[in-house]
Amino acid sequence: MSSKRSTPQAKARTVPSVLGWRFAFVLLSLALVFSALMVRAAWLQVVEPDMLVSQGDARSLRVEADTVLRGMIFDRNGEELAVSVPVEAIWADPKVVIERHAAADERRWHALADILQLTPAQLHNRIGTNPQRRFVYLQRQVNPAVVDYVKKLKVPGIYFRQESRRYYPAAEVTAQLLGFTNVDDVGVEGIEKRFDELLTGTAGRKVFRKDAKGREIEVLERVQQQAPGSLQLSIDQRIQSITYRELKKAVLTHGATSGSAMVVDVHSGEVLAMVNSPSFNPNNRGNTPAYLFRNRAITDTFEPGSTMKPLAVLSALEFGSANLGSKIDTYPGYIRVGGSWVRDAINYNTLSLTGIIQKSSNIGVTRLVLDMPVEHVISLYANMGLGSDTGLGLNGESGGMLSHRRRWSDFERATLSFGYGLSVTAAQLARAYATMANGGVSRPLSIVKQDNILPGEQVLDPEHAAAMLEMMEANIMPGGTATRAQVKGYRVGGKTGTARKAIAGGYGEDYVASFAGVGPISNPRLACVVVINEPAGDFYHGGEIAAPVFANIMGATMQLLNLTPDASSQNKISAVTGGRNAG
Repeated sequence: MSSKRSTPQAKARTVPSVLGWRFAFVLLSLALVFSALMVRAAWLQVVEPDMLVSQGDARSLRVEADTVLRGMIFDRNGEELAVSVPVEAIWADPKVVIERHAAADERRWHALADILQLTPAQLHNRIGTNPQRRFVYLQRQVNPAVVDYVKKLKVPGIYFRQESRRYYPAAEVTAQLLGFTNVDDVGVEGIEKRFDELLTGTAGRKVFRKDAKGREIEVLERVQQQAPGSLQLSIDQRIQSITYRELKKAVLTHGATSGSAMVVDVHSGEVLAMVNSPSFNPNNRGNTPAYLFRNRAITDTFEPGSTMKPLAVLSALEFGSANLGSKIDTYPGYIRVGGSWVRDAINYNTLSLTGIIQKSSNIGVTRLVLDMPVEHVISLYANMGLGSDTGLGLNGESGGMLSHRRRWSDFERATLSFGYGLSVTAAQLARAYATMANGGVSRPLSIVKQDNILPGEQVLDPEHAAAMLEMMEANIMPGGTATRAQVKGYRVGGKTGTARKAIAGGYGEDYVASFAGVGPISNPRLACVVVINEPAGDFYHGGEIAAPVFANIMGATMQLLNLTPDASSQNKISAVTGGRNAG
């Protein structure tokens, strides 16, 4: 009986009920873990994959880039005017600096701060305390001696980066013309800014993956290097240096506020020299006032005064109201025009056109201009390049002021003839005189060396242009206003200008002294303009302070260019005789 009952109980124990829930628990746990892994994988790979990608790239992705230096600037003879030299920048990785307690090593930390001209506290503040920042510049364009010293300090988290620095061999001689670049090697003034795109190249770049052994396994991106262009200017560095030296000497000698000077090749319109004083050193611009960066030869305008008288005489010749043999009565040395007085220095009685230029007669040019429509005078001035840009294409160039209004009073017409009521730049004046020297053909000025001469426009009768050169030559002979403009061995000519500077309500006591001239007269090649702004002291006339600068510049320039001397005793005697007869 008992044995029969034990049998079914034994069979019941063959499937223990306790294992069922444990098995289910294990399965559920595995399912949950697997689900969690799937969700996590989906999250990392689909929703937010950037972290894994960045970590993978950090281990295998590499970028190689080369350095491209800025293009060079040369003068017309291949002399270097602007070059780029390789330098290094010092930078810090704040995370490494903080994690490796670089500041705790006081000896190295203080030495680093000292060479960077900072206090240890300033250095600490510049790097900061945020470990998320990974890049901070400490100093840019550092000289090699400083870089070597910092490298020897071996401060954790301090690194170096290749870059370039612009260097200007001629320094202040070409400062305002060339301009300069900023710390990122981008042109911000002058030629550097105007031709920044040409002078800037593109560095080559390769993005690739490497395996654990450092072998290149895949190139993801490749950008070819684009070499920068070089620029050859029309400037002759020898003439530029001479022009700057003579201008600076005159500005300092006469206590002037500033000055500008230009030399132009009359055949091609190429600018051989363009200088300003005071200047600055573009290689060390610390604490340099911004107004010194201005290229005054193209930005600053002034009333040209008597340098406009040759254009007034040419207006009469071109219109036909006067001819080369005309005589003008200037008696008694003053006339009343429209309620105001126009005066000469003395009574010159009757003057020829040559005499008007030689004596700088206000009455003579006034009578000539009043005998023709003002529209014709304005038109000739405009054809000579006044009131418009010169073609240089430089940033900041002023167009001057030449009014084209309909109504002009007689006195306004008179003042227009001797250089008041309009404003010009030194570059515009140089272009006008280059036109006279070039047989009446006007060409735009160029600051870049030209392989072919730019097309010009015939704006003057060649006979009238040639006659005006002889009139201006008489002006430098005895009896003229510019005897100090004579150049030994060469025939030159030009016109002085002395103009009061306008102030609110009229004219003040400051002057602009100028001289514009050409040479050699027998075969004109050069035009030169000198402008001295606000000279101090008793000497302020163009013939006293600007004409000698012209003579020194032109004499040295014609010798440098190996121009054949054309002066002779015969030339001088005839010129003097003509001047005396005219006056």
